[in-house]
Amino acid sequence: MVRSSNIKNRILMPHQANRLINSSSPYLLQHAYNPVDWFPWGEEALEKAKKEDKPIIVSIGYSACHWCHVMERESFENEKIAEIMNAHFVCIKVDREERPDVDQVYMDAVHAMGLQGGWPLNAILLPDQRPFYGGTYFPAQGWANLLLQIAKVFKEQRAELEKSAEGFMNSLSVSDIQKYGLNSIGADFSKADLSQMFKILSQNFDKEKGGMNKAPKFPMPVIYSFLLREFEANKNEAALAHVKLTLNKMAFGGLYDQIGGGFTRYSTDADWFAPHFEKMLYDNGQLVSLYSEAFQATKDPLYKEIVFQTIEWLQREMTTEEGGFYSALDADSEGEEGKFYCWTAAEFREVLGPDAELMFAYYNLTEKGNWEPQKNIPHRNLTDSEFAKAHHLSLEELQGLVKAANLKLLKQRENKVRPGLDDKILSGWNGLMLKGLVDAYASFQTPEFLQMAIKNAEFICAKMKNGKGLFRNYKAGKASIDAYLEDYAAVTQAFNALYQVTFDEKWLNEAVQLTEYTIAHFYDEEERFFFFTNDESEKLIARKKEIFDNVIPGSNSLMAQNLYTLGTITSNQTYTDMAIEMLGRVKKMVMVEPQYLTNWACLATQMVTPTAEIVMVGSDIQTQAFSFFDQFMPNKVLVGAENEGTSKLALLANRGRLNDQTTFYVCFNKACQLPVNSASEAINLIQDRK
Repeated sequence: MVRSSNIKNRILMPHQANRLINSSSPYLLQHAYNPVDWFPWGEEALEKAKKEDKPIIVSIGYSACHWCHVMERESFENEKIAEIMNAHFVCIKVDREERPDVDQVYMDAVHAMGLQGGWPLNAILLPDQRPFYGGTYFPAQGWANLLLQIAKVFKEQRAELEKSAEGFMNSLSVSDIQKYGLNSIGADFSKADLSQMFKILSQNFDKEKGGMNKAPKFPMPVIYSFLLREFEANKNEAALAHVKLTLNKMAFGGLYDQIGGGFTRYSTDADWFAPHFEKMLYDNGQLVSLYSEAFQATKDPLYKEIVFQTIEWLQREMTTEEGGFYSALDADSEGEEGKFYCWTAAEFREVLGPDAELMFAYYNLTEKGNWEPQKNIPHRNLTDSEFAKAHHLSLEELQGLVKAANLKLLKQRENKVRPGLDDKILSGWNGLMLKGLVDAYASFQTPEFLQMAIKNAEFICAKMKNGKGLFRNYKAGKASIDAYLEDYAAVTQAFNALYQVTFDEKWLNEAVQLTEYTIAHFYDEEERFFFFTNDESEKLIARKKEIFDNVIPGSNSLMAQNLYTLGTITSNQTYTDMAIEMLGRVKKMVMVEPQYLTNWACLATQMVTPTAEIVMVGSDIQTQAFSFFDQFMPNKVLVGAENEGTSKLALLANRGRLNDQTTFYVCFNKACQLPVNSASEAINLIQDRK
């Protein structure tokens, strides 16, 4: 296998390494031989700016970002542009994945300037870190002209920049809670409320191609998680239909790697066809969860296929020997986007021989290329059943041919130069994938998925714990950077889920410990939400709270879900009350704009009917638990013990076996029904309360 280097070959570079050479971030290391005198974010750079009274360029991106690479090639490797940057500015490179706190502050600043945000993000600051200008990608000449103009204005019209910076700081100092008037009105949601949220969301559905009605198209798993819950709560067939349409189209499109498994970042078109080829761990973790839940609701074998292939990709390309998961794969290889994933007609024929023509049709390849000249993106238009019928094959014959062809194509692809691997490990993103593995195990009963999940959980505890807290990142045997709320929320959620399939209270105890730490160091008693940053971490010019859901659910909505789940499992009313108050504060907004608060909407579905507290006592409770995942039943928690008296959980107190058999207690609001000896009877008790 040939792998792209994340660091340029020193021999080929006319420059000495800059200060980024000692970074843990693969993205910063990509820039380590630029002629720009880059600094990592930190005291040295910030003090230099103050001492020399120079404005600061903060350039933010990530290793798999295509346009970040373009701007590097055009501007940051350009000697003349580097001279301008070095002469007039202190230049700081930031990996948004390592430092989402810095990215969050300056992204908000760019939005306050009325500009479109994105990556690369380039913010221009006064020496005291206050922003006065910014933007995303700049073409080389435009970037050079802009910097010369700013340098001139900084010298000759400093007062005007100070005035602009003060205005943007005033905007940054207003919290979202103040801005949107997030005052508690109670979390008493009804089924009609859920229907209203669905109605608003559905106005933007692409009812022909799935997803939302625009390009580019992002997966946005949390939207479809809510639609599944709306279907379950209201038997809303339209919600389920849109989930199925979207998941099918995503699975058939170029967004999904048909040969090797795993989803890319987004589709540049409305058809899910032409992807932006980077693969991110956080997308795939959430999509494994989503397709696993969709399988519970539909039993569609396509969703099982997607989950298994994606986890195979995770094992093959993204997992360390220690059990950690890497962050991302680049979109580019050999300086060309998508080269690793695309095929010429000749390559395809050479690899597949007599089976090539059938696979040509299956993956919709053309002689000239279905994307760019001589470049084919494999994608599907028909289900396996439809394609088999059209080509006079049995379903089993077709699937055997496809599997054999994919193995050959995958083997051949490994001879290509691979996209760069971002090999840092982020605790929050690992939490999202850990949750995905748990959900896959619950849906498909595959022991290997649980083994991977436990190994990853043990890795997080062994390598990424920081006392009672967490580190954000781990690379080359070293953990560094204090974790953010996103990390605590995602890891806690995963540990909650892991407990409910293993009944090993180790994971529950870890979840409680992380929650207590989060409350102590992130919670704002005044506004009743959590800050994104630890109160013991570096102080930036603004301390933000993440309320809105995006490609990753907002960290406050995840924490609210965790508090509700953990409060229910442990009978801790304080946790439950905190969750309900947080949800109550966003209720008015989620009813009006659910597209930006869809994970809050997921939590709202749990308020409509009482949460089922399923208590199991017996030697086979792990196996019996599968019965509660055989159908889609999201509003539940599971607790269990082999014998009475072996757990201190309140829900398990005085709960023993009935008739010396595995026994099930179904409880609502800590009040339990009469015990039963079968999972089916327990499920009937739950259904009766809906």
